[in-house]
Amino acid sequence: MAPPRVLLFLKPFDVYPPHQYDGASASSPTYSPPQPRAANPKILSYLADRCRVQKDTINLCKQVLQRKSLDWTSVQRDHLSQPIRDVDLVIAVGGDGTLLRASHFLDSSVPILGVNSDPTCPKEVDELMDEFDARRSTGYLCAATAVNFEQILDATLDGSRCPLELSRISVKLNGIQLPTYALNDILVSHPCPASVSRFSFRKRSNNGESSYLINCRSSGLRVSTAAGSTAAMLSAGGFVMPLSSHELQYMIREPISPTDADKPLLHGLVKQEQHMLLVWHNEEGAVYVDGSHVVYSIQHGDTLEISSGAPTLKVILPEILLKKASY
Repeated sequence: MAPPRVLLFLKPFDVYPPHQYDGASASSPTYSPPQPRAANPKILSYLADRCRVQKDTINLCKQVLQRKSLDWTSVQRDHLSQPIRDVDLVIAVGGDGTLLRASHFLDSSVPILGVNSDPTCPKEVDELMDEFDARRSTGYLCAATAVNFEQILDATLDGSRCPLELSRISVKLNGIQLPTYALNDILVSHPCPASVSRFSFRKRSNNGESSYLINCRSSGLRVSTAAGSTAAMLSAGGFVMPLSSHELQYMIREPISPTDADKPLLHGLVKQEQHMLLVWHNEEGAVYVDGSHVVYSIQHGDTLEISSGAPTLKVILPEILLKKASY
């Protein structure tokens, strides 16, 4: 039997590069004095430690894989542009952002395991809370850390740790399917956050029934999956959804002078048998998928069809989320 094929999908460990001079001396004609800037030694030490911890976790994961009977390779998240195929497991080493980036290259057949490479240290947060925010990676969807990576990996490979299929968001632009499915959420808005977003939307069932048209002037529209309901949606006043749900939650951000009749529909659910139809009325706009890295431009008159009709994603989840999903 052929060994399992594994792809190690890596967040770079040099995301906090040290400050460097250009090498010119004070006597050089090209020398210019560095601009004054805050340089709290504790912050610089903290950032350097984050790089070190990330690098150490990557090395540990590679060492563990080398000891196994596996056919594995690694790639940095910024160096991948093609769908991930012909592997049995993807291991995303970083945090939730790295797992989200990896998910954009996956269909519903390949499971993914997240490794939180830089988890928050409560003692460090307590010691530095009066100076700066010392929280590190949340890793909400990451089942492993450096401490238990080998244990979780073994349980995944022998089948005793099974993935949960999470819903994703499908977006069609003028009837054409966008190639990236959102695991957390999408944001439809003007490219400039300070500008007003103008659009209309309605919900429509597969049997043709639809809500009345709502015309919006706001800061945009956010739509989240169940997995994404604990992120920006919750921060904006939304509610947490069961992870097993295939409904979508939506919210109009900062609506301007909504009518009393519209208010009940400014925050709600798009059920599995429904989709949302949105018509964009600004000269320009954008659809942000799972943050700011994947962006699709839209323009006046464009139509978006938003639904949960995307391929699901198989994710090895932390034990605490598996328990919640079973409620």
